[in-house]
Amino acid sequence: MNLLTKLAGMAGMVALLSVPAWGQATDDEHPNTFTVDASIMTRGELRDGGLRDENGIKNDDARFILERTRLGIGFARKWLELKITAQHSGVWGEKGKGSFNLSETWAKLRANNGLFAQLGRQTLAYDDERILGSNDWAMAANTHDAIRLGYEGHGHKIHVIGSYNQKSESTNGGTIYDTKSGAYPHKTLLTAWYHYDFPRWPLGVSVTFMNVGLQSPDITDPEVKPETQYQQLLGGYVTFKPRRWSVEVSYYRQMGKDEFKTPISAWMAALKADYTPHEKWGLTAGYDYLSGDDNPVVPKPGSLGMALHTKVKGFNTVYGSHHKFYGAMDFFYLSGFYGGYTPGLQNFYFGARYAPIHQLSLEAYYHYLAVASKVSEADRSLGNEFEFLASYSIMKNVKLSAGYTYMNGTNTLKRLQRYEGNCRLHWAWIMLSINPRIFSIKW
Repeated sequence: MNLLTKLAGMAGMVALLSVPAWGQATDDEHPNTFTVDASIMTRGELRDGGLRDENGIKNDDARFILERTRLGIGFARKWLELKITAQHSGVWGEKGKGSFNLSETWAKLRANNGLFAQLGRQTLAYDDERILGSNDWAMAANTHDAIRLGYEGHGHKIHVIGSYNQKSESTNGGTIYDTKSGAYPHKTLLTAWYHYDFPRWPLGVSVTFMNVGLQSPDITDPEVKPETQYQQLLGGYVTFKPRRWSVEVSYYRQMGKDEFKTPISAWMAALKADYTPHEKWGLTAGYDYLSGDDNPVVPKPGSLGMALHTKVKGFNTVYGSHHKFYGAMDFFYLSGFYGGYTPGLQNFYFGARYAPIHQLSLEAYYHYLAVASKVSEADRSLGNEFEFLASYSIMKNVKLSAGYTYMNGTNTLKRLQRYEGNCRLHWAWIMLSINPRIFSIKW
């Protein structure tokens, strides 16, 4: 049974179960709502890596301004909701370039018995957004062309998500889907998510299963039609929030094969604790472990270096909001390592936040970062990262925020990235976010 057949069957089942419930709502009983929302996010960044190439020339110093503009229209009544959002993102001065698209185009049907169906381009954000998230820090952010079916009620939430992507409607070679061409990051996606909130305990439990289909065309033989390879993810997320405490625990395991038919055996675990003794300040600490590949290829500059990996052990963070985790500099899980393999990551961190006045929030964090795999002729430590953040609400729907991060890297970091010179990395940014609702009417 292929994915389309499964999706059709699920859609039919939901429709049959919930047609009477949808029929109970009429246009006369519930008002219609029409809204127009705008969003402008402008962020200036300064990056000074302190890195030099093998000739001693500084090559990691950049300054630029990013901007994202969105305009969204929405329509809602009790059993129907529509959303269309246009988005442009780019760099100031990038004449005739940038990216313009529709980041959201979806319709959602709700039933009185808790069932719903949502179809179209939409944001998939679950739990702490480590695996599936909006990744709103990135200018393009994350959306998916998908159908989402589910039930929510009595403390239970059950969502089933399916997607089948193609680069075009061409019937000649249309089944080849190369994600490296800039298309959506998967050919097929089937996800099941279940969440339960215990009624008498401040405890929530989620379980996620994901089956991702990927292809990689054989560039050496264009006549070969690649097969879709499937990799699975299974895991859970638990939150416990008694009084002033908040504890989060997650564990995920990856199986199956990558697009090159290499078996996958990877896992990750995370623990985070937050303590808020007063509304103005709080403390947080945590630890992340993401498994890495055996014997990652780290040749010295000037040499090629090759190794055969018979199993993928480096955990893939899939489609999450990556900037929330593993250090604000995004140096390790958004940047690729040499040779395409990852040594994994260990991230121990703690921090504090303070709000001297209602509009102002100050935060500071420390990260100790290390690889998970053994790197030959090097220790596991990657270095220490220090983060300082501030945000101020200028007025309703207008927020100014800024941050500075300093990374003191080790010789292991230099070797993994094949840099000469020191590894003192500096990154500073300032951002203005404006998100007003400019029009709303009910009738």
